[in-house]
Amino acid sequence: MLVLILNAGSSSLKFQLMNHATHDVFASGVAERIGIDGRLVVESNGTKTKKEVELPTHKEAIELVLESLVTKPNKVIDSVEKDIDAIGHRVVHGGEYFSKSVIVDENVITKLERLIPLAPLHNPAHIMGIKICRELMPEKPNVAVFDTAFHQTMQESSYMYAVPYEDYKEYGLRKYGFHGTSHHYVSHEASKLLNNKDAKVVVCHLGNGSSICAVKGGKSVETSMGLTPLEGLVMGTRSGDLDPAVISFLMDKKQMTAQEVVDYLNKKSGLLGVSGISSDLREIIDASEKGDERATLAIDIKCNRIKKYICAYAGILGGLDAICFTAGVGENASLIREKVCTGLDFLGLELDKQRNNKKQSGKREINTETSKGKIFVIPTNEEYVIANDTYNLVKDL
Repeated sequence: MLVLILNAGSSSLKFQLMNHATHDVFASGVAERIGIDGRLVVESNGTKTKKEVELPTHKEAIELVLESLVTKPNKVIDSVEKDIDAIGHRVVHGGEYFSKSVIVDENVITKLERLIPLAPLHNPAHIMGIKICRELMPEKPNVAVFDTAFHQTMQESSYMYAVPYEDYKEYGLRKYGFHGTSHHYVSHEASKLLNNKDAKVVVCHLGNGSSICAVKGGKSVETSMGLTPLEGLVMGTRSGDLDPAVISFLMDKKQMTAQEVVDYLNKKSGLLGVSGISSDLREIIDASEKGDERATLAIDIKCNRIKKYICAYAGILGGLDAICFTAGVGENASLIREKVCTGLDFLGLELDKQRNNKKQSGKREINTETSKGKIFVIPTNEEYVIANDTYNLVKDL
């Protein structure tokens, strides 16, 4: 089955065309700067093409993506109608409505629209992408796969905030968690490597956006992101955890509005805010190696926060069988892995520095032979989760 995987953003549209059975990616790319000027980047047949083109709306972007799949030089299929079996959509927020992926119908769209206040930057774009696909390809089933769904197995004591209970009931004020497809995929792969379906695993999804998830027996028990992706770890431009009184403090001292403070914490903080250099960890590591003290501080703050969560989640899980590093930073930054794992011997986790520093792709084990617990690097594959969920839902239609 060929599944078209779409991730619609406010001004972009990422896509992949994947064979569910073989995991082969026929084509991938992104339509960028939608509503501004427009650019389409497509990788297929071993080549990458770039095209500057007018993309006034997401409709034109999706039409151009479909056209690129059937025309040279990017042609990978003969016909959209005959060769694409279904469309899988990444949707950031499913709230409490969706604990698993679903086939889209009008009722699903209505619920997604009700959730817009919880994800005002993301859900409107996802809904738009779904509606356009239903218009352009009315015979094709659409499936919504939610970042939040994997975390719906958390207990009430884990997802509730200590605020008046009626605000949870009326407004849905609670922790939801994100990066669920990644945490699902990586924890499942770790369980296979451990040959233990009941494994206690902590997954560290470390990219520009980062989160940690405690998984037991394949189910999310705790996760670091909350009502929004701002809670938890120090990220590229996000502050992560801090005293909520910081908001009123900044409003008073800098005469900022509440929304300005939220933008400050989401877009001007994190690694960027501390280092004053960049949100890109690679640039910060380079600066640190050249003696920049603020760059070193930013790295240390980030690693300290990750380590704190790992230790807390080990307590919640009642021990650890493995920790897993994934996503851009987790898979490639050996320095971060070393700093995080140093001092975790009391949890039975011993990092092998030689294995850790070896440049290698794919799944790998970077703990010592004597380590009681495993330390894995597992490349994430969120697109496969979307393709797999889509296949399982539409295969019998």
